[in-house]
Amino acid sequence: MTLAAFNTLDKTTAREHLFACCGSTRWADSMMQHFPFADEKQLVETATEIWYNQCDKEDWLESFTHHPKIGDVKSLAEKFAGKEQASVAVATTETIEALAEANMHYETKFGFIFIVCATGKSATEMLQLLHDRLKNSPEEEREIAMGEQAKITIIRFKKLLTEADFSFLKVSQITTHVLDTAVGKPGKDISIRLQKKVGHHWQTIAQGITNADGRIPDLLPQNRNLKPDVYRMVFDTGMYYGKTHTQTFYPEVEIQFTTFDQTHYHVPLLVNPFGYSTYRGS
Repeated sequence: MTLAAFNTLDKTTAREHLFACCGSTRWADSMMQHFPFADEKQLVETATEIWYNQCDKEDWLESFTHHPKIGDVKSLAEKFAGKEQASVAVATTETIEALAEANMHYETKFGFIFIVCATGKSATEMLQLLHDRLKNSPEEEREIAMGEQAKITIIRFKKLLTEADFSFLKVSQITTHVLDTAVGKPGKDISIRLQKKVGHHWQTIAQGITNADGRIPDLLPQNRNLKPDVYRMVFDTGMYYGKTHTQTFYPEVEIQFTTFDQTHYHVPLLVNPFGYSTYRGS
């Protein structure tokens, strides 16, 4: 469907499609106030503006309830061993059971299911991310889940409007790349937190795990721009080196940096067990 074709739908049908992209009543109703949309850019920008600046806690939590709950052993086995994740290595029974248990603990602690943009993620990566996010506060998890929902909404726009032009969308405003200089290879499977200053403490607003290239290209939703401020990335280097039983002087690496505008910021890390460096990349 093209955006032009979507704009010809009756309002009830159009709203149903939008609600399927993000299950928040206020968000869908507010989106319909801008229907029909001039172009794909207006669609995404309007969706982002409403989600972050017009919706509130209740709206975000409502949207989370419209995700299918995939947390029991059977559903997880079907997800990671079936056609949906055909390109991902089949998960072991042990990993599936650990995922089911972690999902249960997550919902008990935070009151909503684990929301993550799972595209391309293996069961092992999901388990690591789940355990990482279980350490967060409820406020941190709501903000992270908001960002994951925003990513999912854009993916659903693309699936709905298969003939639309979304080429204007770029990578996350903030990206990173880790290189382990001791071995000359990318730092794979490193947990990274993006944080902002709230009062006198740091609050996590996005979280991810580096891929096989040592990168996290989708730390933030594609159309999400942070206000100019001081931010911090925290790299869990202790866990990374612990996996290979390598002694390291740095259990964590913290990098503070300043954003000045809405351009792209690349924050690489060159690390070895006893030293690290960083710079503003491109």
